[in-house]
Amino acid sequence: MAKKIGILTGGGDCPGLNPAIRACVLRAHDFGYEVVGILEGYKGLIEGKTMPLPIEEIESIVNKGGTLIGTSRTNPYKKENGAQKCVENLKKLGLDALVVMGGEDTLGAANKLYTEYKMPVVGVPKTMDNDLSATDYTFGFDTAVTIAVDAAERLIDTGRSHRRVMVLEVMGRHAGWVALFTGLGSGADWILIPEKEPEIDKMCAHLKKAQQRKNYALVVASEGASVPGTKTGKEALDEFGHMILKKRGIGEHIAEIIEKNTGIETRVAVIGHIQRGGEPTLFDRILATRVGLKSAELVAEGKFGQMVALKGNEIVPVSLAEATAKIKTVTPEWIDLMEVFFK
Repeated sequence: MAKKIGILTGGGDCPGLNPAIRACVLRAHDFGYEVVGILEGYKGLIEGKTMPLPIEEIESIVNKGGTLIGTSRTNPYKKENGAQKCVENLKKLGLDALVVMGGEDTLGAANKLYTEYKMPVVGVPKTMDNDLSATDYTFGFDTAVTIAVDAAERLIDTGRSHRRVMVLEVMGRHAGWVALFTGLGSGADWILIPEKEPEIDKMCAHLKKAQQRKNYALVVASEGASVPGTKTGKEALDEFGHMILKKRGIGEHIAEIIEKNTGIETRVAVIGHIQRGGEPTLFDRILATRVGLKSAELVAEGKFGQMVALKGNEIVPVSLAEATAKIKTVTPEWIDLMEVFFK
């Protein structure tokens, strides 16, 4: 039975990580376990860097954004002997189990460590992109979309005042869930997502009618959406092989196209990392608390190689292999629903 647990948060930060850490620590104490934080994701495990997580340090962080123990996009399989160092340091630190909180990449590495080295890991799904398979929702998503909807509604105010078309670019590299929910929740006139080829002529015609009818039009675009003939600076790759979207974004390209094709003044706003910060919504606090608590229980039960998932309203374990097998992208049913409003 485990006596000492390490918690690691990897990948991009998002609201909900702190309440998840808090719940895991508090539940672990019920079993008499000591808990430490691994600093800055897998980087900290490779380097053997930890911090204590006493109850007095974590009991008041349920409403705090970010992650108390830091994070990084370090891939242990891209570092020299990185995976072996993770295994060795787990033993050196006296850890009987590791709770890994992360998205597709972080949990994918956790699955490999479990499969190849039988590392005693339990996964907790977090990603503001909501693109993890085997779970209905991930914490961080609700907060990110809530912040994006607020930004969209502010853009509507200024767009109406100036009779403009407004473009809001949101996060979402491979999956368009953030753009989809933001667009639907703010009453956008068009939504661009990676899963759907853009229909430029149809979009511009629709936006022109919308602007003439109500003095503004709103477009919500996922950063990973593409437009034929444009380059958005996707050359660099991170350690997990994903494109780093740093340069001129899709929002600017779309704004130029709209203005050229409609003759309507068009402006763009990129919300970017603002979506990642701030206190988590109530939904994310409760979801993070439930999955964090369950992760400690899975450790106590010795159920390793599992990820905690939300299925309906139940918190259940699923295999890490299943959870990381594929990215959860926007389905045709959601696209059909979205397009009902583009008429």
